[in-house]
Amino acid sequence: MKTYGVIMAGGGGTRFWPLSRAEEPKQLLNLSGKDLMVNETIDRIATFTDNQDIFIVTNETQVPKMRTATESRIVADHILAEPAARNTSACIGYAALEIVKKYGDGIMCIFPSDHFIKNQPEFTRVLKEAIQIAEQEDKLITLGITPTFPSTGYGYIKFDATDAAYAKKVVEFKEKPDEETAKAYVASGEYAWNSGMFIWRASTILRAFDQLLPDVAACLHEIGDAMGTDVEKETIARVYPNIPSISIDYGIMEKSSDVLVISAEFGWNDVGSWDNLGVLYDADASGNVIAANHIGIDTTNSIVYGKKRLITTIGIDNLIVVETDDAILVCDKNRAQDVKKIVDELKKRGETDFL
Repeated sequence: MKTYGVIMAGGGGTRFWPLSRAEEPKQLLNLSGKDLMVNETIDRIATFTDNQDIFIVTNETQVPKMRTATESRIVADHILAEPAARNTSACIGYAALEIVKKYGDGIMCIFPSDHFIKNQPEFTRVLKEAIQIAEQEDKLITLGITPTFPSTGYGYIKFDATDAAYAKKVVEFKEKPDEETAKAYVASGEYAWNSGMFIWRASTILRAFDQLLPDVAACLHEIGDAMGTDVEKETIARVYPNIPSISIDYGIMEKSSDVLVISAEFGWNDVGSWDNLGVLYDADASGNVIAANHIGIDTTNSIVYGKKRLITTIGIDNLIVVETDDAILVCDKNRAQDVKKIVDELKKRGETDFL
């Protein structure tokens, strides 16, 4: 079967404000200093499928910049526009319909747009194994990450450790645990981190929607019936905002009895907020991650990111300092997840120029 890559790129990346904005979210940023995050994801997928078979699903407000950013890498009409953000179930269902209705069934390999993978060859090897299993078995496969420490920031997947197969049967999904629970998970050898990456036949996931999310499936069928006709765009614009907003994990993966997980380790990290910048840059001798024109005196364990101006720091520890053309963020590293609250406050105040 043909293999298709699908990149979920509809998020706003609010935890990377002030660098990330509504029309230029995290996936369209060059955080690594090498390339845009979405292009790094495309190049990663292109190691096991053709560029012409890669799709991106994103918010319609981001489509123009997404087309410009990726024009040398993927086919322009493979950027699918969501008229409203309706969570990962809608995003994945939309992409599955696009593939089945216009290109025939195939293996979908689905990835967030903002992950970092250090060991590309191992990632490619694991994906090829997963693709082969998806061809042979009518199952829903998720990639788990073999835990390297007891993280409280990731969800976990419990699997049947007695299963000798490469892709093991999933027992249950677990929400982000407290530290003691995370230690028990890691010690047991029966858990993987939930990476949010999936491999399955397009027809298999559409059938799962019919069985487990009939309300979502009804909307998707209406859109699917219009695909390839002169009312396709109008139907998507009308129906899509009414799709129930449900994550694929909650709506499908946690309910299905046909889920397998491959637990692997290839240097994966979810670059979700400023405190994760150390994944992309090495820390200096004082524990600082610097991606700026910076002079620091007695500065330790901090993250400094800047675009143009010189940033100077004296006597700070465990802080995040970010400078852009029109805004500055200063934040305790332990509060990095709360940066999105600034975005919420800006919306409340009507400060749209900073969004």
